[in-house]
Amino acid sequence: MGIPYNVRIGRRGLLQAGATLGALQVASPYIIKARGEESIKLGWIDPLTGSLSALAVTETEGAKYTVAAINKKGGILGRQVELLVEDSANDVGTGVQKARKLIDRDKVDVIFGDVNSGIAYAIMGVTAEKKILHIVPGGHTDPITGKDCKWNTFRVCNTTAMDAAAITKTLVQKFGKRFFFITPDYAYGHTLQDNFVKNLKALGGEYAGDMLPIASTEFSATLIKAKAYKPNVLLNNMGGLAQIDCMKQFVQFGMAKDMALGGALFEMESVKSVPKEAQAGWWDFEWWWDQPGVPHVAEFVADFRKETGKTPTARHWFGFVAIHSLRLAAEKAKSMEGIKLVQALEDMELPPEIALQPGKVRYRKGDHQLMPNIFTGQVHPPEGNPDNIFTIASLVPGEEAAGSVDDTGCKMTYPA
Repeated sequence: MGIPYNVRIGRRGLLQAGATLGALQVASPYIIKARGEESIKLGWIDPLTGSLSALAVTETEGAKYTVAAINKKGGILGRQVELLVEDSANDVGTGVQKARKLIDRDKVDVIFGDVNSGIAYAIMGVTAEKKILHIVPGGHTDPITGKDCKWNTFRVCNTTAMDAAAITKTLVQKFGKRFFFITPDYAYGHTLQDNFVKNLKALGGEYAGDMLPIASTEFSATLIKAKAYKPNVLLNNMGGLAQIDCMKQFVQFGMAKDMALGGALFEMESVKSVPKEAQAGWWDFEWWWDQPGVPHVAEFVADFRKETGKTPTARHWFGFVAIHSLRLAAEKAKSMEGIKLVQALEDMELPPEIALQPGKVRYRKGDHQLMPNIFTGQVHPPEGNPDNIFTIASLVPGEEAAGSVDDTGCKMTYPA
């Protein structure tokens, strides 16, 4: 069962992705300068250009904020930290090339990335070969911590199985059993839709849908097909700019009166960029900034606003948790050696000031998947103030949504 959490949620303004992205693109990699010698170098790879750029920029901002805060407190193991940021350009080959460059030329100690699940998956092969810790902040496709898991890879964001499990029953109960999917045709989209279909069929539902390129901008043909199918719910599984464009065309076609909206992720970066008629439906949020009574959340939000001028989103939280996970592992292992960092992170429970939510949040040893809560609830137009766009209905514990390690298919093989 989810944990009831009946509170009206607010939100500060949307990340000004365009301006921030422009600043990040001036030079690549972007480096937070360290003081002194023998710094610890962290390699960060994300699609700062392309259809997922707003999400990637936000995630990177969370990492930059966290590195700066850690350096103010003396760094990691008494050494200052450098964050070297590379743009994968939403391209698998480019992402792999950047990973090799960061490891071989820049001599980074750890790799983080990528928002694009396909790129994150490809980078895993490089980091496992090089025997360094790899943390995936925001790439969701299941095999990363499932059947193709690697001994050195950990993930912060949920699997698609977790996100689908948390919301499918709610969508069926509220709207009905007939779904239409608009899904990106890459690793994330395939595993997400497969998990929704599995859950929907178990509830006696039926579905239709289209798989479209990740960077699609034109959705007319698919929306006509959706309207003809007459679903109870349209699940817009696209991400970033593609999801926003699809939502705008959904409103232009006058479809808001014909069907409900809902699905896995309608992230804060996207909600504010769509017409109010599309600010609707029931969705998962993977972290939320307004949690009255939860220790440390208000302090974190206040400090983040002070330092960045923004209210933190789930993507900011991914970056925050990813960097602090490395710090916690290094302090426990008293080393930056890959295998020792991995051993330190296995079954590590995040302290409340890092987890920033109720309950026990840990990296499960068997598959290296973080087990946070999933915030399920309703998106709506601002009510009373521009930040009030989401109401939490329940928190679904990650352990409940994820199932067992055996269910994932992960068989961890460690180096000799």
